[in-house]
Amino acid sequence: MRYGGTIAVLALALGACGGSKDTTTQASASAPRSDDAPSLSSTQAPPPAPPAKARTEKQENALYEFGYAYPAAVSAIAPLRKIFDDRLDQSRTQLIADAREGKADADKDQYPYHPFSRDTTWKVVADLPQWLSLSAEFYEYSNGAHGNSGFDTLLWDRRAQTARQPLDMFVGKDMLRSAIQGPFCDALDKERAKKRGEPVTRGSADMFSDCIDPTAQTLILGSSNGQTFDRIGLLVAPYEAGPYAEGSYEVTLPVTGKVMAALKPQYRSAFSIKP
Repeated sequence: MRYGGTIAVLALALGACGGSKDTTTQASASAPRSDDAPSLSSTQAPPPAPPAKARTEKQENALYEFGYAYPAAVSAIAPLRKIFDDRLDQSRTQLIADAREGKADADKDQYPYHPFSRDTTWKVVADLPQWLSLSAEFYEYSNGAHGNSGFDTLLWDRRAQTARQPLDMFVGKDMLRSAIQGPFCDALDKERAKKRGEPVTRGSADMFSDCIDPTAQTLILGSSNGQTFDRIGLLVAPYEAGPYAEGSYEVTLPVTGKVMAALKPQYRSAFSIKP
């Protein structure tokens, strides 16, 4: 809210409320000279806007359990906030519809019904002058043996005021795959070995011994310098690189010359090679 006002205007207003000529004259005489009074157009600085707040929604009942959260960095950007609010509403609406159908099936076939659930949490990966990089982890349960989890990603282009996907910044999946396949597979095998307690032998009888396509995973963009993207993260959901019991995997790779060459020209200035 903006506040405007002058001592002179206040004095005249107060004088008009009194009925006598002497009171008006006295008020006018006591008012500051016109050259000392602030201009009628002068205003005080508006109070600072309240800081943006993160949004967290939680609902639990006999039919479903719903959760959705996004950080304050999203709330601070009105068009981006609308995108996430719309996604929140759509996710909840879909969950309720699925849960009602699941409950009806359980009642019809007379088996125990357990509340459906869906929980999504968004976090900031990198907050740069021209870009906001975000990632999400979600969990869904629909009355099966166990739930499923996965990942999502989104980039906000501050200059164009639009949402993008990290993969859209590259010429194509083939070029990106060629640039990162080798280091991705090596890093993934190291993480697999840690969880399994033994080295991974590619091509063995183990169905989860071979490498997987990095471009089929959730790609996130990170930064170590606060100015440009110099790290690529690959989030691997359960069942993609190992059995469900191993859970998810996360591989982080540096931006290299090969990665830079795989970028569309208009986006190369947003990246830098990590030393």
